[in-house]
Amino acid sequence: MAFDTTFPDGFLWGAATASFQIEGATTEGGRSASIWDTFAAIEGNVANKDTGDPACEHYHRMPQDVVMMKALGLDAYRFSVAWPRVIPDGVGAVNAEGIDFYDRLVDQLLDNGIRPFVTLYHWDLPQVLDDRGGWLSRDSAPWFGEYAAAVVGRLGDRVRNWTTLNEPWCSSFLSYSLAHHAPGHADELEGLLAAHHLMLAHGTAVPIIRDLCPGAEVSITLNPTQVLGPEDPTAADLDAVRRADNNYNGVFYSPLFHGEYPNSMLEDVAHLTDGSFIHDGDLATISAPLDNLGVNNYFPTRVRAGDPGANPTRLAGCEGVEAVAPQGALTDMGWEQNPDAHRQILLRSAQESGLPVYITENGSAWADTVSADGAVHDPERTAYLHSHLQAVREAIDEGADIRGYFAWSLMDNFEWAFGYDKRFGIVHVDYDSQVRTIKDSGHEYARIIAAHHGRS
Repeated sequence: MAFDTTFPDGFLWGAATASFQIEGATTEGGRSASIWDTFAAIEGNVANKDTGDPACEHYHRMPQDVVMMKALGLDAYRFSVAWPRVIPDGVGAVNAEGIDFYDRLVDQLLDNGIRPFVTLYHWDLPQVLDDRGGWLSRDSAPWFGEYAAAVVGRLGDRVRNWTTLNEPWCSSFLSYSLAHHAPGHADELEGLLAAHHLMLAHGTAVPIIRDLCPGAEVSITLNPTQVLGPEDPTAADLDAVRRADNNYNGVFYSPLFHGEYPNSMLEDVAHLTDGSFIHDGDLATISAPLDNLGVNNYFPTRVRAGDPGANPTRLAGCEGVEAVAPQGALTDMGWEQNPDAHRQILLRSAQESGLPVYITENGSAWADTVSADGAVHDPERTAYLHSHLQAVREAIDEGADIRGYFAWSLMDNFEWAFGYDKRFGIVHVDYDSQVRTIKDSGHEYARIIAAHHGRS
């Protein structure tokens, strides 16, 4: 299917990865254990007992991977730094071998004409800090500030684009309330506390980044979701949508961009907390001005009113909210394909933040295999790419200042609790041989990028 939609001049085309998902070498080069090493070692937490090794062996294959990025024509590459690789004790001494890896990566990218977008935290907290309370501790903010200073101090002479946190909803509610991600807690209040401390850490790091990297573009990446209710909602359904939207979206939009929590959410969680976890000055720190917003979005969320008093999701403020099954065509993750919801959440993110937006992740998982002809034919991923890029163009036409798109993911990788079962890459990885094969969707993405830049 032809795709000839055009995008504004200067629009950036990239791909994204995360350290724990691709690097492997989890016990090499002075790296200490992360909470994901601990979580994956517990039977039942990750499919097939998979761990962060070997992943894609990117720690050892980085130069070749950057050459592959250049072959795809990428303008930019979004990657994350592994905190336990850089500061194995969480705070204190910087591990020279660890930071050197990212130093070489940045140089390799720049030598190949690829702009680095660095994410400081993509969920791999050092286990030694989790032992001290992790994101449930207010001390996590100065810990993160020290870590940010170490990384930016080393790479800030060449890296302009900095993202503090990736998807704090996942590293708070999904991890501390729903137990799906490390550290695997299942407490309704803990998710809210972790979310607050993550945002406090973000706000603590922003001025540190600016001080060490003059001219930096500082960002945070959220994973907002368009919350959809029934077609003919009752008053209870509308309240369920409100509660769910506060938990998924408002809990971050409001403190970050409006310097306050949604009043309705604080009322909804009054049975859990009196709000004393919010200290004087916290919201001013959290709402430090940013230069752009990263948005990761894959699917909408559907809810309706459930039994009074019910909270089957264990999400703070979501009593009486019942999840509804996705509709229409689904990806291999069971996620709803809904490009119009993608358009809507991009528009809202631009409006809420008042900032330029980068789509820092978007993509789809499919059960890919290498065919007899040596290629990976993934028409479903190509169709998803086309439909969601069209939605991006529509959001731009409706006024959203969207500056770039990063495909998730550059290559197949460790997909968290799903292990190596789910493949999101535009490049196929054979985990036994580590052979990379650009999929049909990757070739199409390269064609779209070349056409944008006027190359044949």
